Amino acid sequence: MTPVLRAALWMTGAITAFSSMAVAGRMVSVELDTFELMLYRSLIGLGLVLAVGGTLGRLGEISRHQLGLHALRNVCHFTGQNLWFLALGLIPMAQVFALEFTSPIWVALLAPAILGERLTPTRALAAFIGFLGILLVARPNPAALEPGAMAAAAAAICFAGSALFTKRLTRSQSIVSILFWLTAMQTVLGLACAGIDGQIAWPSPAAWVPLTVIGLAGLTAHFCLTSALAVAPASIVMPLDFLRLPVIALVGMMLYDEPLDPMVLVGAAIILGANFLNLRGEVGRPRHAGQENRMAPRRTSR
Repeated sequence: MTPVLRAALWMTGAITAFSSMAVAGRMVSVELDTFELMLYRSLIGLGLVLAVGGTLGRLGEISRHQLGLHALRNVCHFTGQNLWFLALGLIPMAQVFALEFTSPIWVALLAPAILGERLTPTRALAAFIGFLGILLVARPNPAALEPGAMAAAAAAICFAGSALFTKRLTRSQSIVSILFWLTAMQTVLGLACAGIDGQIAWPSPAAWVPLTVIGLAGLTAHFCLTSALAVAPASIVMPLDFLRLPVIALVGMMLYDEPLDPMVLVGAAIILGANFLNLRGEVGRPRHAGQENRMAPRRTSR
């Protein structure tokens, strides 16, 4: 199995988890503000990391090395996640996801500077085509920007930063260590932000079910995303996330009677085509690189 295919399978799990988290997040958005939601989500996630890591005997992998990079990554993610939950309560889910999906464009453009990855013509073309599909879905109107749309767009930039710093962390940190600091640091951030007004709402009994789903789905999504980033370049992994768009559009239609705009289907088809172009170019790349590596000793020996 090639690294690109393994990354695609990991991203399938991430897509399922992120979609579940969106539905659960909308359910509790009427009761909790975004800071409170993030606080309880992080607490549940931290408990899961400690329980599962302890059961598997992997808590020893938690390292204090590169805490500054962990902090930078988690500030980006915490900010983006709060903006994302805010947008979910203001605009249709398909529009939230469509605007969020500008994140791979930022990843592709920033990865050469932050990670040293090459921006190949194929990657650039796939990112451009995918962005055209997003414009068809969202059809943003600069003259009438809604707060929800602005929040989703800003979240995309934060998520791009989070993904890039996660990729850097995978070079020296285990997934257990990354997930521990994710939940631990964001618990502190959530507590500080939720309690800044001196009041932190306690969830009702009914709210604990979706909160548990959010905590479990969020942790699962980041495990899958981190695993994908560990085996493939960030500029390849993030465009795979485009597949969430048609999924969440159908979920919004079935659960919340959100209209399924035909342009969503057209945009989704273009986005899928962009992903196919990207994956097709990358699947052939390892074989070519492998051939070059096999030939290198012969050229050197001469």
